[in-house]
Amino acid sequence: MGDFMTVHSLNVGKPVEVEHQGKTVRTGIFKTPVTEARYLSSVNFAGDEQADLKNHGGPDKAVCVYPYERYAYWEEKLGITLALGAFGENITTEGMLEDEICIGDRFRMGGTMVQVSQPRQPCFKLGMKHGLPELPLTIQQTGYTGYYFRVLQEGEVRPGDQLELVERHPAGVTLAFANRVMHVDKEDADGIRRILAVEELSTSWREQLTARLNRLTSK
Repeated sequence: MGDFMTVHSLNVGKPVEVEHQGKTVRTGIFKTPVTEARYLSSVNFAGDEQADLKNHGGPDKAVCVYPYERYAYWEEKLGITLALGAFGENITTEGMLEDEICIGDRFRMGGTMVQVSQPRQPCFKLGMKHGLPELPLTIQQTGYTGYYFRVLQEGEVRPGDQLELVERHPAGVTLAFANRVMHVDKEDADGIRRILAVEELSTSWREQLTARLNRLTSK
C-alpha cells in the first residue's frame, strides 16, 4: 500500500441503453470523470446510478474502485488507449492495489469514511463496452479486478482527495487472496473459511462462498 493514496479520478454516469447481440441492454458501465466535488451517499455518488441493482450498487457496492496503476498493463495487453473510467469505476485510485488492500479495511476519503467489502466481479457489460467479450474473464484471471467500498460515513469527495488508512482489518485477507480463492483455487475450503470469517465481507460474496463450501464439504 502506498504512502500516498489518492483519488486520481472521480467518475459518474447514468444508465443508457445500448444494442448488444440483437438485444437492448441497459447499463451504467459508461462513467466519465468530473472535476468538482460530489456527495457520496450510502448507495452512490450524486449523478451516478447503476442499471442492474441485483448485481451492482446497494450498500455493499456503493463505490466501484479501480487502480490507475493497472491502466498501463491493460493498454499494452489490449493495444488500446483507455480513458479514465474505462472499467466503469467510480473512483480511480493511486497507491491502492489488490494485493495490498484487505477486505474490511477502512479509509477516510475526503469527507467520507469507506470500507472495503469485496473484490469486483466484472460482468459481460465491461466486455460489451470495449467490444472484447473475453475481457471480464481475462480480468478475473489476472486478479486485477478492482474492488468495492461500502460507505460508513456520507460526505463529499473530490478528485485529488487523499485516502487515509484508518483501520487495517486484523484478519489480513487481501483482495488478491480472495480473488484467487473465488476464481482460481475454487476447491480451497480452508481459504473459503478464512474469507467467510471476515464479518465485513459483502452479502453476495458470503452467499456464493457459503454455497460453494457446502458443496465441497458434502462430497
